[in-house]
Amino acid sequence: MAMLIMAMLLVLTPLTAGAQDKPDSNYGGVQIGAITYSFRTIREVDDVLQACVDAGLSSVELMGTGIEAYLGAPENPLSRREMRRPDELSDEKKEALAKYQEEIKAWRYSEGTLEKYAALKKKFNDAGINIHIYKWLAGMSDEELDYSFKVAKALGAIGITTEIGEEACTKVGAAAERAGMVAIFHNHYQYAEEDFDVDKLLALNPANRLNFDIGHYFGSTGKDPVAFIEKYHDQIASIHVKDKTAKDNQVEGNVNKAFGQGETPVVEVLQLIQKNSWPIYCDIELEYPIPEGSDAVKETAICREYCKQALL
Repeated sequence: MAMLIMAMLLVLTPLTAGAQDKPDSNYGGVQIGAITYSFRTIREVDDVLQACVDAGLSSVELMGTGIEAYLGAPENPLSRREMRRPDELSDEKKEALAKYQEEIKAWRYSEGTLEKYAALKKKFNDAGINIHIYKWLAGMSDEELDYSFKVAKALGAIGITTEIGEEACTKVGAAAERAGMVAIFHNHYQYAEEDFDVDKLLALNPANRLNFDIGHYFGSTGKDPVAFIEKYHDQIASIHVKDKTAKDNQVEGNVNKAFGQGETPVVEVLQLIQKNSWPIYCDIELEYPIPEGSDAVKETAICREYCKQALL
């Protein structure tokens, strides 16, 4: 199956904005999308939107990076590195940060801010793209979490994604429940940790769901993601679709590969979801090295076509 699909991809012409009025990447009842992290070298929000259209996507997990600035929020004068090490800031930097925190809070809670997010939703929708998940948090206080879910709701999302862990599953889950939405938890290599207990974390709040990364799971544990999805399908809101080599591959274990060139059962996962009509969003996360002469948009389109061929 994988070899047949790859042969089909050799003649693939990536979609462009002019190739169709609006994209439609729902194939056989399975919604194929992407996390916009796949276009991480593209900074401007309008360009990210165009990348989604050009890649042929009709639904996305939207990364929050740059969204506030795009909507007119005051910009943080500190770098990401400085924000990660607040104890090392000079007095001048601390003063600048305190001023920014006052300004951004005032902007977030000012009248009309949520309407700006609703307008952004409309802009994506008018291009044929649904924002089904938002990956962003204003902070971890109850006030900040409640605001974050208001933003996600304004964008039309079902919930917010963040990294899985006890604090997040407790606090973000509670905020999701208050909002009548879901908290969706992403995994890297946690399932390979001996003391990791996903059942315990899911049980912390009824609003908790999984954003199950099949590549990270397979690459770090060597276990079958199909069996995991069969067991937890009613608690999975979305999966991240990527192809990796197996953990015990003697040449290069746990390495990202172009779709069809790794050992992750991508086709089997997609067909399982299709067979059972499970309402699980399937989002491409482009992490393999981009070949010379290509780019993230073209490669995401190739990944989308791979998924399409598995489902039609």
